[in-house]
Amino acid sequence: MPPEGLAAIVERLERAAAELRAGDLDPGRAAALVDECARLAADAGAQLDAELRAADAGTAAPGQLRLA
Repeated sequence: MPPEGLAAIVERLERAAAELRAGDLDPGRAAALVDECARLAADAGAQLDAELRAADAGTAAPGQLRLA
């Protein structure tokens, strides 16, 4: 499965945060959401790192600027 786009990860994180802020979750569901947020944050970090390495190697996706 291809990596999830950053925009999709951010959207999922925002939905999870809204659900957590609502405050009407049982503790098990809240814990599962916190775990999901940690996984999504790790996925986002890995994707950003891969994009940075690709840009640094000159293999950035079309339309992306190479970092100086």
